[in-house]
Amino acid sequence: MKQSTVTSSGADHGTYASYIIGFVLSILLTIIPYYIVVYLDISTGFKTLSIVILAVAQLLVQLIFFLHLNTRSEKGWNFLSFVFTMLVVLILIGGSLWIMYHLRANMML
Repeated sequence: MKQSTVTSSGADHGTYASYIIGFVLSILLTIIPYYIVVYLDISTGFKTLSIVILAVAQLLVQLIFFLHLNTRSEKGWNFLSFVFTMLVVLILIGGSLWIMYHLRANMML
């Protein structure tokens, strides 16, 4: 079994076991929302909330198991740059939705 290795840049390369675990989790986090949408007769709000939560979990699995994003690599700079990028994306999406909502509300007057 291949051991986890750290390169000179501080990047951590995973083991075969970590890739298998990430793959299985990714498959499960894809099948569960499909099952919720197709087979469960529940409210649309709960379906939406569960899909969003599982999508965030899928994102975290991809980042941790396949992109090896953690606080240890390169003294945490990779993680810090990711957090900053997510903050900018959330501000951009949230601001856009806020502007569109208020434009729609003002146009309906």
